[in-house]
Amino acid sequence: QGQLVESGGGYVQPGGSLRLSCVASGFPFNIAAMRWYRQAPGKERELVAHISSTGSSTKYAESVKGRFTISRDNSKKTVDLQMNILKPEDTAVYYCHAVGGYVPNGGQGTQVTVSS
Repeated sequence: QGQLVESGGGYVQPGGSLRLSCVASGFPFNIAAMRWYRQAPGKERELVAHISSTGSSTKYAESVKGRFTISRDNSKKTVDLQMNILKPEDTAVYYCHAVGGYVPNGGQGTQVTVSS
Protein backbone atom coordinates (compact mmCIF):
# COMPACT_ATOMS: atom_id res chain seq x y z
CA GLN A 1 0.00 0.00 0.00
CA GLY A 2 1.17 3.46 -0.82
CA GLN A 3 2.39 5.85 1.83
CA LEU A 4 3.03 9.59 2.00
CA VAL A 5 4.98 11.28 4.79
CA GLU A 6 4.97 15.07 5.00
CA SER A 7 7.47 17.19 6.92
CA GLY A 8 8.85 20.70 7.13
CA GLY A 9 6.00 22.56 8.76
CA GLY A 10 6.48 24.94 11.63
CA TYR A 11 5.93 28.38 13.05
CA VAL A 12 7.00 31.38 11.00
CA GLN A 13 6.41 35.12 11.03
CA PRO A 14 4.54 36.84 8.19
CA GLY A 15 6.83 37.33 5.23
CA GLY A 16 8.88 34.30 6.10
CA SER A 17 9.50 31.08 4.20
CA LEU A 18 9.11 27.36 4.73
CA ARG A 19 9.82 24.34 2.56
CA LEU A 20 7.55 21.33 2.90
CA SER A 21 8.61 17.91 1.75
CA CYS A 22 6.66 14.73 1.07
CA VAL A 23 8.30 11.34 0.72
CA ALA A 24 6.36 8.69 -1.19
CA SER A 25 6.63 4.92 -1.12
CA GLY A 26 4.71 1.83 -2.15
CA PHE A 27 3.33 3.03 -5.49
CA PRO A 28 4.66 4.04 -8.93
CA PHE A 29 5.57 7.61 -8.00
CA ASN A 30 7.03 8.46 -11.39
CA ILE A 31 3.66 8.07 -13.14
CA ALA A 32 1.54 9.83 -10.52
CA ALA A 33 0.66 13.48 -10.63
CA MET A 34 1.03 14.96 -7.15
CA ARG A 35 -0.75 17.72 -5.25
CA TRP A 36 -0.49 19.71 -2.08
CA TYR A 37 -3.70 20.52 -0.24
CA ARG A 38 -4.25 22.49 2.93
CA GLN A 39 -7.00 22.68 5.50
CA ALA A 40 -7.43 25.50 7.98
CA PRO A 41 -9.59 25.14 11.10
CA GLY A 42 -13.26 25.38 10.23
CA LYS A 43 -12.58 25.49 6.50
CA GLU A 44 -12.78 23.00 3.66
CA ARG A 45 -9.68 21.38 2.25
CA GLU A 46 -8.18 23.57 -0.47
CA LEU A 47 -6.04 22.52 -3.43
CA VAL A 48 -2.83 24.56 -3.26
CA ALA A 49 -0.62 23.18 -6.03
CA HIS A 50 -0.46 20.43 -8.63
CA ILE A 51 2.47 18.95 -10.52
CA SER A 52 2.38 16.49 -13.39
CA SER A 53 4.12 13.13 -13.23
CA THR A 54 7.16 14.43 -15.09
CA GLY A 55 7.20 17.80 -13.39
CA SER A 56 6.75 19.60 -16.69
CA SER A 57 3.40 21.12 -15.74
CA THR A 58 2.35 22.90 -12.57
CA LYS A 59 -0.79 24.69 -11.40
CA TYR A 60 -1.47 26.84 -8.37
CA ALA A 61 -4.37 28.26 -6.44
CA GLU A 62 -4.78 31.97 -7.11
CA SER A 63 -4.12 32.70 -3.45
CA VAL A 64 -0.56 31.31 -3.62
CA LYS A 65 0.53 32.13 -7.18
CA GLY A 66 3.88 33.85 -7.25
CA ARG A 67 4.65 32.84 -3.66
CA PHE A 68 4.61 29.03 -3.66
CA THR A 69 6.52 26.63 -5.91
CA ILE A 70 5.86 22.91 -6.22
CA SER A 71 8.62 20.60 -7.42
CA ARG A 72 9.41 16.91 -7.49
CA ASP A 73 12.34 14.54 -7.70
CA ASN A 74 11.27 11.23 -9.18
CA SER A 75 14.61 9.61 -8.37
CA LYS A 76 14.07 10.34 -4.67
CA LYS A 77 10.26 9.97 -4.77
CA THR A 78 9.76 13.34 -3.18
CA VAL A 79 7.52 16.33 -3.84
CA ASP A 80 8.30 19.66 -2.23
CA LEU A 81 6.41 22.89 -1.69
CA GLN A 82 8.52 26.02 -1.32
CA MET A 83 6.46 28.69 0.40
CA ASN A 84 7.64 32.29 0.39
CA ILE A 85 6.14 35.56 1.60
CA LEU A 86 3.92 33.63 3.97
CA LYS A 87 0.76 35.25 5.27
CA PRO A 88 -1.37 34.50 8.33
CA GLU A 89 -4.05 33.14 6.01
CA ASP A 90 -1.61 30.42 4.91
CA THR A 91 -1.94 28.88 8.36
CA ALA A 92 -3.24 25.33 7.90
CA VAL A 93 -2.35 21.67 7.93
CA TYR A 94 -0.71 20.85 4.61
CA TYR A 95 -1.14 17.46 2.98
CA CYS A 96 0.41 15.92 -0.09
CA HIS A 97 -1.71 13.76 -2.33
CA ALA A 98 -1.07 11.25 -5.08
CA VAL A 99 -3.55 11.61 -7.94
CA GLY A 100 -5.03 8.27 -8.94
CA GLY A 101 -6.01 6.78 -5.62
CA TYR A 102 -2.62 5.28 -4.79
CA VAL A 103 -2.78 6.40 -1.16
CA PRO A 104 -6.46 6.38 -0.16
CA ASN A 105 -5.84 7.48 3.41
CA GLY A 106 -3.34 10.17 2.51
CA GLY A 107 -0.56 11.39 4.76
CA GLN A 108 -0.71 12.73 8.30
CA GLY A 109 -0.09 16.30 7.18
CA THR A 110 2.24 18.95 8.53
CA GLN A 111 1.16 22.05 10.44
CA VAL A 112 2.11 25.49 9.16
CA THR A 113 1.45 28.44 11.43
CA VAL A 114 2.09 32.00 10.26
CA SER A 115 1.82 34.55 13.02
CA SER A 116 3.61 37.50 14.51
